[in-house]
Amino acid sequence: METIIQLFNLDKKYGAVHAVDNLSFTIQKGTVYGILGPNGSGKSTTLGMLLNVVNPTSGTFNWFDGQMSTHDALKRVGAIIERPNFYPYMSAAQNLELVCKIKGITTDKINEKLELVNLLERRNDKFRTYSLGMKQRLAIASALLNDPEILILDEPTNGLDPKGIQEIRHIIKYISQQGTTILLASHLLDEVEKVCSHVVILQKGKKLYEGRTDLMTQSHGFVELKAEGDVEKLTSILLNFKGIEKIEKENEMILAYLNLDINTGQLNQYLFENGIVVSHLKMSKPSLEQRFLVLTE
Repeated sequence: METIIQLFNLDKKYGAVHAVDNLSFTIQKGTVYGILGPNGSGKSTTLGMLLNVVNPTSGTFNWFDGQMSTHDALKRVGAIIERPNFYPYMSAAQNLELVCKIKGITTDKINEKLELVNLLERRNDKFRTYSLGMKQRLAIASALLNDPEILILDEPTNGLDPKGIQEIRHIIKYISQQGTTILLASHLLDEVEKVCSHVVILQKGKKLYEGRTDLMTQSHGFVELKAEGDVEKLTSILLNFKGIEKIEKENEMILAYLNLDINTGQLNQYLFENGIVVSHLKMSKPSLEQRFLVLTE
């Protein structure tokens, strides 16, 4: 599989602030790759370095298997890393014509891209009449005018209402199905889980996880338990059962995290033999949110 971009120990410091800390990951062609992390985790700084608008403190990266310079590679990249910025008194079509002139490309694809983002019927309306969601979709159309091999989006649904978020998600999925690789930064778990095939999780500039999104939730899971009586005794007994790695208390529920597959019937029998009668026992798999919270604790 063709490699679109590789990061090798990329590092960025702003004085005492370590914005990106020794970051390495690889993006393969055809993936929808999410950089997930809370605000201030280094997502935007990472994108800035890849797009040559932020200089790394150390480390390197290369585009397209290292076959070309960053300057040449960026001609094959579409990106939106700031709020949509168009002339308010010009129509959508006029704004895109100007973008084509700046990029030195033909205007042949304007209607095609406007149709892709569901704005063709509004092509002659002034930008100032657009909603925030429409402005974001026009920005995506602008970034697609040169038919990029990879589309980079920084918080593409930030500030949008549920309908606007859904529209952007549909567009991202459609673009990826046409073969365009997508790299998006987001602090929204739901967005990454529904859109991205792969994810790298950052916290304070450090990588906590890299890999397929679905594999994040593939673990041995956890058991929810509830029992009357001495919680400390229950915790102690549980930790002596093979396969239970750690115990957490959540309201009135005990969560027993597993490092092996276990049989809940055997667990129930073990507890009963040790004088514990449970009123609730349920095996669960962790959601992406739960895995994210465990990783970022």
